[in-house]
Amino acid sequence: MTLNNCIAALLLSCATVLNAQDLAQAKAPDADVEHLFREGEKAYNSGAYAKAIGLYDQVLARDPEHINAYLQRGFCHSLQREYELAVADLTAVIERKNDHLWAYTSRGSAYNRLGKYDLAMRDFDTVLGLDPKNQEAYNNRGWAKKSLGDITGACQDWRTSKKLGNGEAKIILENNRCK
Repeated sequence: MTLNNCIAALLLSCATVLNAQDLAQAKAPDADVEHLFREGEKAYNSGAYAKAIGLYDQVLARDPEHINAYLQRGFCHSLQREYELAVADLTAVIERKNDHLWAYTSRGSAYNRLGKYDLAMRDFDTVLGLDPKNQEAYNNRGWAKKSLGDITGACQDWRTSKKLGNGEAKIILENNRCK
C-alpha cells in the first residue's frame, strides 16, 4: 500500500468514525430534556395541567422538535379549554408528522369546540382516510355534522362508530333520536 493510499484509508476511517459519533450524538436524547418530559407526564397524569404545560415549555425551549412535548402540551391546553393554543400545538405535531392520527383527531375536537366545524370535518376526514375504522373520528365527525345541520350524516357516523365498537355511540344515537 502506498503512503497516499494509507493516508486516504486513514482519513476515510476517521471520517466514518466522526460521522458515526455525530450521528450518535444527533440521535441520543438529551437526558435533561427527557427528564423534564417525564416530569411533565407525571404532572399531566396527576391533573396538574398548568404545571405540565410549564414543563413541556422547558422541553420545547431545549428541543423545538420534540413532537411528544407538542402533543402532550396540546392535550393539556384542550383540557384547560384553551382550544386555540391546543390547535397551535397539534398543528406543530402534524407539521412534523403528517400522519399522526391522534394529533388530527385531537385538533379536530378542538376545532369543534371553537365552532370551526369545517376545519374539524377536514381533520376527521384525514383520520378516516388514514384509518377507515377509527371509531373516535366517526364519533367526533358526527358532532361536527350535527353542528352544521346534517343530522342524517351525523347519525350515519355515530352508527358506524357504534358498529366499530364504540359503546358511547349507542347513547349518542339514542339521545339524538337517530333511527
